[in-house]
Amino acid sequence: MSNRLLAESSPYLRQHAHNPVDWYPWGEEAFSRSRELNKPICLSIGYSACHWCHVMERESFEDAQTAAIMNEHFVNIKVDREERPDVDHVYQLVVQLMGRSGGWPLTVFLTPDLKPFFGGTYFSPVERYGMPSFQTLLHGIHDAYVNRRSDVDDSARDITAAIAKITGPSTESADAPADFLATVAQKLDRRIDTLHGGFGQSPKFPNTMNHDVLLRAARETGNETLGESVFHSLRAMRAGGIYDQIGGGFHRYSTDTEWLVPHFEKMLYDNALLARLYVDAWRINKAEVYRATARDTLRYVMREMRSPEGAFYSTQDADSEGHEGRFFVWTQAELRETLGESDGRIAAMFFGVTERANFEHGASILTRHRSFDDVAKEIGASAEHVEQVIDRATKALFDAREKRIKPFLDEKVIASWNGLMIGAFAEAGGAFDEVEFLDVAKQALAFARSKLWHAGGLRRIYKDGVAKIDAFLDDYADLANAALDVYENTADASSLGFASELVAAALARFWDESENTLFYSHKDAADLLVRVTDPYDSAVPSGISSMCHALLRLSVFNGDTSLVAKAESTLQKLTTQALDNPFGFGNLLSALSRYREGATEVVIVGNPRDADVRTLCAEVRASYVPNRALVIVPPGSGAIAGLVGELIGNRSQHEGRATAYVCKGRTCSMPVTDPLALRMLL
Repeated sequence: MSNRLLAESSPYLRQHAHNPVDWYPWGEEAFSRSRELNKPICLSIGYSACHWCHVMERESFEDAQTAAIMNEHFVNIKVDREERPDVDHVYQLVVQLMGRSGGWPLTVFLTPDLKPFFGGTYFSPVERYGMPSFQTLLHGIHDAYVNRRSDVDDSARDITAAIAKITGPSTESADAPADFLATVAQKLDRRIDTLHGGFGQSPKFPNTMNHDVLLRAARETGNETLGESVFHSLRAMRAGGIYDQIGGGFHRYSTDTEWLVPHFEKMLYDNALLARLYVDAWRINKAEVYRATARDTLRYVMREMRSPEGAFYSTQDADSEGHEGRFFVWTQAELRETLGESDGRIAAMFFGVTERANFEHGASILTRHRSFDDVAKEIGASAEHVEQVIDRATKALFDAREKRIKPFLDEKVIASWNGLMIGAFAEAGGAFDEVEFLDVAKQALAFARSKLWHAGGLRRIYKDGVAKIDAFLDDYADLANAALDVYENTADASSLGFASELVAAALARFWDESENTLFYSHKDAADLLVRVTDPYDSAVPSGISSMCHALLRLSVFNGDTSLVAKAESTLQKLTTQALDNPFGFGNLLSALSRYREGATEVVIVGNPRDADVRTLCAEVRASYVPNRALVIVPPGSGAIAGLVGELIGNRSQHEGRATAYVCKGRTCSMPVTDPLALRMLL
């Protein structure tokens, strides 16, 4: 038994290709069928690493009786949200407008003209918590559509109007006050869990964009408490079950307040954003835990999430062998069997593995809450001995775990998420002076340019040798920022050129002259109910905020003030919302900070291959300067383009040595050749 999804490249869609449900992919064939038969659409949206998506498939979509009801009364459409985030965004709003929490799997019922009239997320096959079973719901939706059609149409019209109002561009325009960063940081800091770190209670997500705002505010205001809130969160996540203590990398989120029990899927974007945040934390206080965490996270990505061509895969599933987290958890008996009695006992103490267990089926999630000294005192040994035991235990447990059945890997390459990860590798490579990370970033960017970029346009998805789906705003923005990251950390001029091409193509597709702002979806998109702006951060930075960063950054290098004007107009339309609700606008607030503060322009005159030039560059890249723009100018090359060029002109090396100039607000420092002097300027 198979359905139309067998012809799709998306692993998530193909997972449903043998359901008895007569699934269609999103597209005109399904829409025409719905109009022809006058049947409503049952739209189901999810992604391959979604645990509850798998649960609903097993319980309902693989059930012949449920499938028969769906096939008789509905045209059924499956969407991979990672392929079509624009579709997901529109219909997530249906559930939120109905007063429920959004999420996946998303289940929405539409009229043949794609207007939604009812929605929810996971539906159980049995009545539970006052909610009907999924079969009962299907019968009820069918009855309403057939016998109370006018009510259905009224509801669909009202919901569509509300969605159009919510997703449209703001009509307001405001400037942020000079001290806005301190004000919003105080609002964010009040939501910090001072005991366990992170924001709020359970479930607890990393929320990297908001942590970035706190770091920026700490630097601007000198309020060290704001920075310590971030450091506390990062240490807590690193020690908790949300971090893979054996293989590196972060799981999606924690189901509890203590970062202990995660949903075990690993997403490329989480690991990109978190690695970069740990790099910034290391830049600020040089604590080794932050550098080690960033390195191990990126090494996990290189090992598990990188394609032979150098691109990055999208997700690693939560489930294996039919159980969530099975690949990652351990019992005391398994530790002793793998490590021997003595090392197994010490490892169990250090990683928090007890007979009582902290997860399902008597297994434990490994944590790192005990210090080497703490365990050493308990067993009467030295801390050095315990450290040696844990080091070899970690290697042995990793080798043993590699023999287990691994979670499913979604090998889609997504432009936006690759941009985030390329930027993380570039920044880590520059900060830590690790050539391997820089090479990984350059290779992935080259892949994007050769496989996703064609005829002046970008594709969002690459799978099985085929690039498809016109890219969205975040795809262009995140890759443009990644190209600028590669340029600043490698001095590769072609990367700067690619960033310029991406920004120009994005403006042609997503800039609206009449509204004087950016939209998320393409202006020619024909299969969307409404065209959305989508300014809010979700698990990833919003496309609008990321493009504002790219516009402001690129303008420093090429001197195009029209880019600044477009960023300014877009930011002004969202300033009031962002200041009122900073939690949903972290990345936009960082862009607003970049706009208000301006760039810190660093020009180093010298041959990029010379040791003294590399020393000065290493100082810049290891310093926490959020709005940095770094240019290396070979001596005798003349003035460089852009605002940096206007400031520097034809300035040369000082006394024939590699020379740095630091400029801010059209004022430049005296030339410096000493790394320590450069550090003080930064």
